[in-house]
Amino acid sequence: MTAPIPLSVTTRTWARIALLSFGGPAGQIAVMHRIVVEEKRWIGEARFLNALNFCMLLPGPEAQQLAIYLGWLMNRTAGGVVAGVLFVLPGFVSILALSLLYAAFGHVPAIEGLFFGLTAAVLAIVVQAVLRIGSRALHSKAAILLAALSFLALYAFAVPFPAIVVVAGLTGLIAGRRGNRGFGMGAKAASASDLSDQRSLLGEGVPAHAKQKGATLRPALICLVLWLVPVGGLLLALGPDATFSRLGVFFSQLAVVTFGGAYAVLAYVAQAAVELHGWLTPEEMLDGLGMAETTPGPLIQVVQFVGFLAAFRFPDGLNPWLAAVLASCLVTWVTFLPSFLWIFLGAPHIERLRANPFVASGLAAITAAIVGVVLNLALWFAVHALFKEQITVDAGLLHIDLPIPSSVDPVAALLAAGAAVAIFRFNAGVLSVLAVCAGGGMAYFGLK
Repeated sequence: MTAPIPLSVTTRTWARIALLSFGGPAGQIAVMHRIVVEEKRWIGEARFLNALNFCMLLPGPEAQQLAIYLGWLMNRTAGGVVAGVLFVLPGFVSILALSLLYAAFGHVPAIEGLFFGLTAAVLAIVVQAVLRIGSRALHSKAAILLAALSFLALYAFAVPFPAIVVVAGLTGLIAGRRGNRGFGMGAKAASASDLSDQRSLLGEGVPAHAKQKGATLRPALICLVLWLVPVGGLLLALGPDATFSRLGVFFSQLAVVTFGGAYAVLAYVAQAAVELHGWLTPEEMLDGLGMAETTPGPLIQVVQFVGFLAAFRFPDGLNPWLAAVLASCLVTWVTFLPSFLWIFLGAPHIERLRANPFVASGLAAITAAIVGVVLNLALWFAVHALFKEQITVDAGLLHIDLPIPSSVDPVAALLAAGAAVAIFRFNAGVLSVLAVCAGGGMAYFGLK
């Protein structure tokens, strides 16, 4: 018998989690685990990890999807909607305010220095994310090999994210079918102190609403309509070349084809928004990431900043400020709404199959591959944050972006090294590291 958890209680908890969710997906997932598993004891360790592995499989922001999944587990569709919306709302308001300030004062030395410092700190935070995800996922030689191959495929051969996810999933499924335990359940063996599903408030059984076939089909269809109809309306009203149409289509495609969570998606967004569409510069992309790291909510909320600058520069005949605010809303809508669709379609099936070792092996293999994806992103950030110039090497299938050593920025390198020491040696919090690096960047630009 599932213990009831009133929606009013979970709503207050999700609001608290949203306001505390700093530091990107790794930090947000850690906050959710601490509150939902350790403090509230609503959900057991194994169920939490099973949900996380499934969300890692999906395109889009895994932290928000995990919130939707857990909200749905405890309070059906209403719980999933509340958890997902609250998870995004604080970040949306914060990024919009910072985007307005950036557009108005972005070239003031103090503001430039602020984002210069934040960029250096973000590099250390992304490296930390690689190690955190790796410590959870890479517990066997097979998992380590898969992560390494995924990194090489992305970094050296520009293999698309979806292909890597599909190959990793199939590898795990085949290994599970053959009885190979190389990928296991996607996490290290549980310790005696871990909360078991049986001892959690939700229990270890499948919730009644997860057993009802088609119960989530209607909300999933509603999400699909709310997602695609506005984009189709923009295409019909403005044409495919308008900025709003391009933003709606691009970020809708992003919601479908980009896997591996926020850190993986950012590499795709950065390349397309900077090199293909020309909406912003690499430096501005890194500034936007600094904003997202310093505000609560999903790290992928940086796409809102991308949409803001794109419409501010190409406003389709509107007032640039109005266009930028409307584009922020549009990009946020088409980026995060599909997460509800994916969860409502897939979570009931995953919940029923969560004890199946065959499925668990596939999900765990994908989690291992994602370590390589995030490592690729960390390297991309390092190349653009620490070096002023880069060169691209193309030789057949080989495609590598390399920094020009003589273009290294010594101040950026010093700030990044200081952030790394603070995080890894002294276990400093994300907010304090960001604050110190931001102050250092402002001081440096003030002296220039």
